[in-house]
Amino acid sequence: MLASHALALVGVPMRRVLRLVQDQRDARYNLLRGYFHGADDDTLNERDQERLSTVTLPPGAKVIGQPLGGLALPAIGVRVVNLRRGDGHTGAAVSEAVLAAGDTLVLSGPPAALALAEDKLLRG
Repeated sequence: MLASHALALVGVPMRRVLRLVQDQRDARYNLLRGYFHGADDDTLNERDQERLSTVTLPPGAKVIGQPLGGLALPAIGVRVVNLRRGDGHTGAAVSEAVLAAGDTLVLSGPPAALALAEDKLLRG
């Protein structure tokens, strides 16, 4: 928005401003389309691309009380990108971090590996 207002204020025609802004948005979203799964991302090449997924640990999940490193998620092709604690604070996603109910893990990996990791986190 700032860029579009600045361009308009210096005299760039509004049609060109809108086209420039839309081109930049398209370029930025193209970066994300390969990483975040969308409704139109079901071609053969895109099905196995690395994706992000979040898993929130409910009370009673089998991994509660276990250290993150003990789950061996990298062995199945999943990387823990972030760990948000149940109280809203972000904790370091280190192997020593002990998991608790309400924690949310942001995972990165191929879809099949993410499904295995989610199952492991929720059902043990």
